[in-house]
Amino acid sequence: MPELVFFSGTMDCGKSTLALQIEHNRSARGLAGMIFTRDDRAGEGKLSSRLGLVTDAVEVEDGQDLYAYLVDHLSQGGRADYVIADEAQFLAPGQIDQLARVVDDLGLDVFAFGITTDFRSKLFPGSQRLVELADRIEVLQVEALCWCGARATHNARTVGGEMVVEGAQVVVGDVNQSAGDVGYEVLCRRHHRRRMTAASARAAALSPDVLPVASS
Repeated sequence: MPELVFFSGTMDCGKSTLALQIEHNRSARGLAGMIFTRDDRAGEGKLSSRLGLVTDAVEVEDGQDLYAYLVDHLSQGGRADYVIADEAQFLAPGQIDQLARVVDDLGLDVFAFGITTDFRSKLFPGSQRLVELADRIEVLQVEALCWCGARATHNARTVGGEMVVEGAQVVVGDVNQSAGDVGYEVLCRRHHRRRMTAASARAAALSPDVLPVASS
């Protein structure tokens, strides 16, 4: 039976690499996929991995009907044996419903990849809808690590190495950005709660057992 599968995890845990691997394995067997993405680090209309792999994709726009796009593609003689949706957290809830309809009405597997929560530990609307609708949720087993060595479970937005907790939910950036740039860092829950990034930990020269004073 076709499924809507949600592959979730923090940044830097290999979601896009797995998406590219699924695309490679299926295309090697003669299958053709439709790849959707949004706001990929490599630019518009790209699905990329931090390992340097990249492929073309359909850039999803605000208000775009993904089900109608697939139906139009198929009605014009195009082929789609499965669907990959990367950066699915940036999709609108209604677009997730459309992907579920692709599974139910067109009989295609849909593999969605995305992070679950934003830099404030709040659910992305697209990810929330995937949790509600997915036939199966897979947590990526390649664990990203916090600077302290613990398993990273939270995404932090940084400016100049300092964690920020205010701002728009979606600001495109990447891990390991230059100082002063908006970037992201994966942290364990303890250090996300303490707003302690690798840079701030080095600057404060604190041991992991010293509790920082929270700012009011």
